[in-house]
Amino acid sequence: MGDEGLEAALDAAREGDEAGVNALYQAFQPPLLRYLRWRSPGGAEDLAQETWLAVARGLPRFEGGVSEFRAWLFAIARRKLVDEQRAALRRPRSEPWPARDEPGTLVLDPGQDPGDLVAGELDAQRAVAALTEHLSEEVAEVVVLRVVAGLSVEQVAALTGRSPGAIRVLQHRALRKLARALGPTGSLEAQEA
Repeated sequence: MGDEGLEAALDAAREGDEAGVNALYQAFQPPLLRYLRWRSPGGAEDLAQETWLAVARGLPRFEGGVSEFRAWLFAIARRKLVDEQRAALRRPRSEPWPARDEPGTLVLDPGQDPGDLVAGELDAQRAVAALTEHLSEEVAEVVVLRVVAGLSVEQVAALTGRSPGAIRVLQHRALRKLARALGPTGSLEAQEA
């Protein structure tokens, strides 16, 4: 669906139209899940659900176009992640912290429909994991928000509390580091062999 179609869907969704909400969900759920899985592999679906519930509550009052909606959606998701991380730190753990999942793997929750992985979802998630494993979390977040979420430099700056110039520098450094990690063949596998 193009930007014009999404604008119309957003307008309809603000008025409570179910088809408009569904169109927004279909367009933004895949990148939202990729972002959340990058930060919280085991809790991404729950966080996405909480994010969409918050969107549903605030949508009638939302002002702006599709670009602003995308930024708003990912700002809500980021706040949900921070809240989850804070809550996890307050909970006592009786078992050791789990090791980070192997790069390039996707964690499926029990009962999750494997059909959700059709049409490149698995490959996209592996690509995000493979790219971000070479970057610090701060830099990886900038790349994921710019590439996966499709946010502008200004939107990422506002979301992360940095200046647009700082975002451009972090993105540039990330691209240089990834180019070195990929090597002359242009594949991560070449570095692992």
